[in-house]
Amino acid sequence: MTNDQFIILMQTHTATFAKAVATAEGDWIIKGFIDTYKRVFTISVDTKIVSKVLELLLFPMFIEFGKKHKLRIELSPQQNYYPDLTIIDDTDNTRFAVDIKSTYRISENQVNGMTLGAFTGYFRNRTSKKNILYPYGSYSAHIVIGVIYSQVDVGIDERQIFSIADLEKIPSVIKNFVFFAQPKYRIASASPGSGNTKNIGSVKKIDDLIYGKGSFSTLGEEVYNDYWMFYLTRDMAQAISHPRPYTNLKNYLEYKVRGIDILKEHKQEILELSDDDQHEVEE
Repeated sequence: MTNDQFIILMQTHTATFAKAVATAEGDWIIKGFIDTYKRVFTISVDTKIVSKVLELLLFPMFIEFGKKHKLRIELSPQQNYYPDLTIIDDTDNTRFAVDIKSTYRISENQVNGMTLGAFTGYFRNRTSKKNILYPYGSYSAHIVIGVIYSQVDVGIDERQIFSIADLEKIPSVIKNFVFFAQPKYRIASASPGSGNTKNIGSVKKIDDLIYGKGSFSTLGEEVYNDYWMFYLTRDMAQAISHPRPYTNLKNYLEYKVRGIDILKEHKQEILELSDDDQHEVEE
């Protein structure tokens, strides 16, 4: 299966997700947690809790997707492993990495943003098996299933306990879902995620996320890979006592052009190097 074929299938399937997680009015079907005494504890609007519960709701739908298209699905063996789902076409042993990411609206056309995974570790060492199910380079494509939602404005009293008979009275903490599927590079920004993180950040305009119009969408995945494989945060640069080569796409371009210009100036010298010089190994 080709990457384009997989994306089209996944986009078609995710178009059905909203009906599975929301009521006809657009409210989240999850009201809280229930204990053995049939008491219902309201769910928090905390993004980590919301994203985890959304993942649990969606997993059965991915299993259905796999059965429909004769694809094998492997879940992440540990919470901090990449990706959330590995989808495999056994006819040609093609692997697709699928991560589920969610974010909330902060305005009509903008969201808070997503973190799209590390740009260190397995991302840079693409044969590594640390914190990843299969080596990064063995995946044919890296896909994000995105969930956009609105947080409910009404105050939620997390101390209040309900019974099952009160389900209709319990307010949903999120609503108005939009799902999308895009290759990771097409929704990535040129900045890390929030805080001093070593994760790739996403673009924040809703249309850019849904339609895959991120910073690298027209530049291509090769530029995206090169940019993030050599990106240094301020702390990373300070740790090796080295200036940051670039911090955005504009000075990334300047950095690459400067390097090419220097190489061009010394092209003849490089071509005249002996084989020993070109294959010298550090000890």
